[in-house]
Amino acid sequence: MVSREVIVKSPTGLHARPATLLVKKASSFKSDLSIEFDGKKANIKSLIGVLSLGVTKNSTVKITASGDDESLAIEEIIKLINSLETL
Repeated sequence: MVSREVIVKSPTGLHARPATLLVKKASSFKSDLSIEFDGKKANIKSLIGVLSLGVTKNSTVKITASGDDESLAIEEIIKLINSLETL
């Protein structure tokens, strides 16, 4: 299991389009992926789960991956979150 924190720079936080891109990317991995924000945790492969966290711009979230491809999965998820600031 690996965990990392990242700051969400997307102007809309993890809402609508950014959340959809995140779920799509997470679904391409075998590992279990979760995101934590403000004391709540959700499966990154669940759009409703990600949206329910209400992550806003400049929020710090914790990403956790557990499984066969956990290292690659967490790197790709962090890279995607960092790239969302241009959307």
